Amino acid sequence: MATQLKPTARDLVAGIKIIDTDTHLSEPHDLWTSRAPANLKNLVPRVDLFEGKPTWIIGEGKQLSGIGASPISVIKKDGSKSRSLEFFDWQIGDVHAGAHSVKERLEVMDEAGIHAQIVYPNVLGFGGQRGWDAEENIRIASIEIYNDAMADMLHESKQRIYGMALLPWWDVKRSVAEVERAKKMGLRGVIINSDPQNNGLPDLAERHWDPLWEACVANDMPINFHIGASESSSAWFGSSFWPSEPHDIRFAIGSSMLFFGNARVMANIILSGILDRYPTIKFVSVESGIGWIPFLLETLEYQLHENATTKTFSLTPEEYFRRNIYGCFWFERKNMSATVRQCGVDNVMFETDFPHPTCLYPEPLEHAASGLAQLTFEEREKILSTNASKLYNIPL
Repeated sequence: MATQLKPTARDLVAGIKIIDTDTHLSEPHDLWTSRAPANLKNLVPRVDLFEGKPTWIIGEGKQLSGIGASPISVIKKDGSKSRSLEFFDWQIGDVHAGAHSVKERLEVMDEAGIHAQIVYPNVLGFGGQRGWDAEENIRIASIEIYNDAMADMLHESKQRIYGMALLPWWDVKRSVAEVERAKKMGLRGVIINSDPQNNGLPDLAERHWDPLWEACVANDMPINFHIGASESSSAWFGSSFWPSEPHDIRFAIGSSMLFFGNARVMANIILSGILDRYPTIKFVSVESGIGWIPFLLETLEYQLHENATTKTFSLTPEEYFRRNIYGCFWFERKNMSATVRQCGVDNVMFETDFPHPTCLYPEPLEHAASGLAQLTFEEREKILSTNASKLYNIPL
């Protein structure tokens, strides 16, 4: 009797146009300065010496990041992958051009078998929260220029690389206007600071933000909460480990704990009342995995029954999640079929996190194959392609 061969990764995804729902741009040093008007060229984000080290700065020499001008890429110029923390000291010239150049990014995508990618920023923060100390006109210009660059990238990539739009999150009216502007430029979703209350603003559960939710619904723009999308959530990365641990262990613990920061955000969204007021609104939990989602939904339902009486809800936490929220996975493989089905096959999407630490490069599908093999073809097609295609309006 002939031995049945195990299906390869390419066998499992044959006929599926894969959409990678979380990657990052290592911003070219001239992204802002090349597009800024003359009076802002020396104020928008740029790389300059700060205490003798090349560093991203904004305004009158305000540091944007604690890691200098690192492109936050673990893919070396020669295409090999670093598994240490040496990338903190790298500069843009040290990393693979696919981290910052459309042409080379498309080559990486083609080699990996990926049809389209969603792209998130580094320099201004995963929620656009950095640069708060700069003058407002500089912050606004920086966000608009970034979004213009994302529209340029979409055009240059021939509709294969989709940058999410940053918002001037401190100003609801300006945010509404930027949602509408981003939509007209062809962008497909927005990024937001998950904790504006840290900056003296109402939190996202307050009706103050309703005009923004209305604009996102009207323009069919999903709201993406990337891990580390606020000062408090990114600080958790640096405070979750015990001080005696070596740096690489601290990094492993901090990176893992960031995922659970998004569990906090999703719990608040589900119980905020937003989902009853805007039943067609869409939120995405980005780069946070999915294994914690069934537990969160079950504990929310139990705790509501046991302890919470001040609000009434039209749906259960699980029903809200399945109607309004998506999760993204990449490294998870164990019990994949059970996890996906508990979350909802229509609510799960695939990502690679290229070119960040923990990304699946160079063979993302090979890594995911054992988990994907647990699913039917129809389930694989949804989580690898059609869920993201419908959510972000990406043609296949």
